[in-house]
Amino acid sequence: MSVDPLIATADAAPDICATLQPDPPGRLWAISDLHLSYKANREALEKLNPRPNDGLILCGDIGETAEHLRLAFTQATACFRQVFWVPGNHELYTLPTQKEHGLRGEKKYDECVEVAREFGVLTPEDDYVLWEGEGGPCLIAPIFTLYDYSFRPAHVKLEEALAWAKEENIEATDEYLLHPDPHPSRIAWCEALIARTEHKLSAAVASNPDVKLIIVGHWPLREDLVKLFLVPRFCIWCGTKKTEDWHIKYNAKVVVSGHLHIRRTDWRDDTRFEEVSLGYPRQWKECKDRDLDINHLLREILPGPPTPPVERRSTKWRRFA
Repeated sequence: MSVDPLIATADAAPDICATLQPDPPGRLWAISDLHLSYKANREALEKLNPRPNDGLILCGDIGETAEHLRLAFTQATACFRQVFWVPGNHELYTLPTQKEHGLRGEKKYDECVEVAREFGVLTPEDDYVLWEGEGGPCLIAPIFTLYDYSFRPAHVKLEEALAWAKEENIEATDEYLLHPDPHPSRIAWCEALIARTEHKLSAAVASNPDVKLIIVGHWPLREDLVKLFLVPRFCIWCGTKKTEDWHIKYNAKVVVSGHLHIRRTDWRDDTRFEEVSLGYPRQWKECKDRDLDINHLLREILPGPPTPPVERRSTKWRRFA
């Protein structure tokens, strides 16, 4: 069974260099895992309604090609005032049809960033911006972190992780299509990304100590948020334990992620965590059968729901919205 399941590069301390000031103040929404290689998902994207004073986060796994990105960015920038994007694993794939001449690893990521810049879409390579719409002000921090196979039980050694997953017939397509070039491994690439992202986040917090962050990345920051009921051993491709405390360390109001294809809201230490996937057509078919479309499945990040009392902060599964 083959299961289909980023890189802040600023070297200087980032000041807030841009402020988004919609008039009237807008809301901030998010969705991920559009997987535009599927016709049904491309048709769903075409139904996206204009929200000209609002912002939209595209939280990775838009598709595998530059054309998938252009489709998404064309529609998103036509409907929203500002669009943010972070890569997922699928954007980084080098497909078999691209094997001889396709871009790999960092070069594939760089191509994605260049496409985003064609449309004015903000990426992990850009300075963080201050969102002054409803629920703000907040500093929006797109990040790229990858994974290092550390989301695994304590008794499973790193060198045994892939074999452990294969015991349940689980093997990610990443092992064949996501190349780490020029790094020697995906783990090494992840380590480099973590170091660069920590530098940028630390500088942002130091420069803006009274401003909350909206941390946006494709992979979940915390292992305890990875609940994969059908394919539990896919967890090793879902993040890194090195980001476990980032929501506290970097003063996050909300952490937005995708990748799991299981929409949910969680709370940890007064931070709201949102998984905002659309997923493959079969995974949101029930929504479509209920006459729900992509507009119903956008998740409101700001202002978002009020913070519930501690005793009521259980997981809210978002099967239909």
